[in-house]
Amino acid sequence: MLILIVEDEQEQREMLQGFLEKQGYKVLTASGGNEALELFESMPVQLVLLDHRMDDMNGDEVLEKMRAVSPLLRAIMITAYGDVTTAVKVMQLGADDFMEKPVDLTDLIEKIRRIEQSIAVQEESGKISDFIEQVELPITIIGSSEKMQELLSLVYRVASTEWSVLIRGETGTGKELIAKLIHMMGLRKDGPFVEVNCAAIPESLFESELFGHEKGAFTGASSQRRGRFELAKGGTLFLDEVGELPLHLQAKLLRTLQEKKITRVGSEVEINIDARVLTATNKDLKQMVTDKLFREDLYFRLNVLELIIPPLRERRDDIIELMEFFLEKYTVNTAISFDHDSMTKLVKYSFPGNVRELEHLIQRLLTLVRGNTVTVADLPPEIRESSSTGGLLSDRLAAVEKEMLVAALEENHWVQTKAAETLGISERVLRYKMNKAGIKK
Repeated sequence: MLILIVEDEQEQREMLQGFLEKQGYKVLTASGGNEALELFESMPVQLVLLDHRMDDMNGDEVLEKMRAVSPLLRAIMITAYGDVTTAVKVMQLGADDFMEKPVDLTDLIEKIRRIEQSIAVQEESGKISDFIEQVELPITIIGSSEKMQELLSLVYRVASTEWSVLIRGETGTGKELIAKLIHMMGLRKDGPFVEVNCAAIPESLFESELFGHEKGAFTGASSQRRGRFELAKGGTLFLDEVGELPLHLQAKLLRTLQEKKITRVGSEVEINIDARVLTATNKDLKQMVTDKLFREDLYFRLNVLELIIPPLRERRDDIIELMEFFLEKYTVNTAISFDHDSMTKLVKYSFPGNVRELEHLIQRLLTLVRGNTVTVADLPPEIRESSSTGGLLSDRLAAVEKEMLVAALEENHWVQTKAAETLGISERVLRYKMNKAGIKK
C-alpha cells in the first residue's frame, strides 16, 4: 500500500516516514497541501496521513480535493488542535479516522492495518460482483454490509482451490447459494454441480443415493444406477445438512473421501471418483464431535476451509437492499411501499428464518396487502409484537451496551478518543466493542 504523509513539520514528517517504511510500507511525503495534490495526481496513493493545519492549505481542504478525484481514497487526519468541530468536518469529508499529536505509533499502525484489510476485502468482494455481472450467473448475491463483504472476500479466495469447504450458517442464510458461487468461480466450473440434501434421504437409501447400486442389489433395484459421486465427476458434490448423517454412514463417507474410491451397492468393483466436496450445516459440528454424534476425523476432513454465513440480524444493513430486490423480483402488477413505522419494525426484527423468511414475507405482503402502502397492521403478529429488547439475558445486555456506545459516540460527534473517555474505557476497548457490535458511523 502506498501512503502519502502530508505534514509541514519536518521532524514529524521524517519520523512518520521512517516508522512506516520500517513496517514495510511505501511512503511519499509532502510538506504542504499543494505539493501533496501534485504527488496525488501522479501516484497511485491509497492512504493519506494529513496534518490538519498547514501554512498553504488546511488538511480538510486537501482531503476534499483529493476525494473529488478519487472517492476510494482512505485518509487519517492528524492534528495538534483536535476539537469536536474539526472531527465532525473531517468525518463528513470521508476520513477514516482522526488522531491527535503526539501520534501514538502503535495506535497508528493498528489503524493502518485495519484500513489495509478493509481495502483488500473490498477489492476481493468487488471482483466477485464484477464476475457475477460479466458472466451473467443464474444467481444473485445481495448484501453490501461489512460482514457480507468479508464473506465474499473469503469466497473469492477459497473458490480457486480444490480443498473441501464447510459452510456454516443458520437456516435460510443462503448456504446453497454460496456453494453454487464457489463452484461457478472455481476450477471445476465447467463440470456438474450435484446437490444432496442429507436430511431428505431415508437412511436405508442413502448409501445407494451416494454411491449407486447394481441391478438386483436390493428389492426394487430393477436397473443399475450411478450414485451422486459418479454424477459429480469433474465437478462439485454439495452435501447439504451434513450434520444429519448417521454415524455408520459418516464412516463410509470418510473412507470414500480418504481413498477417493467408491463401490456401488451390490458390487465389488471399486470406482475412482473425481469431485470437489462442499458441505453445509446449520448445526455446531464441533459440539456434535464432543457429544459423540459426529466423527472427529470426518469433521477435520470436511473442515479444511470454513465459511460462516452471518445471520440477517447481524447484517441489518442488508435488510432494505434485500427487500428492494424481492419486491422487484415478485411484483407483477401493483408495486407496494412501506411506511416509516413498518420499515422500522422490519429492520429491528431478528428474522430467525433469515433471508428465506424475509423473502416469504415479501411474497405474502404482495399477495395480501390492500392498497399500495404496507403499515405495521399489515405485518405478521410475530413482527408487530416483536421487541428489540426481548430474548436471552446476554442479548439484552448486548443491546443495552450497544445503546450506551452509540450514545457516547453521538454525544462526542463520533470522536472515539473522547467517547472512550466518557465511557471510562480505553480507545482500544471501545474499538473492539464497536467491531463486535457492528457499530459504524
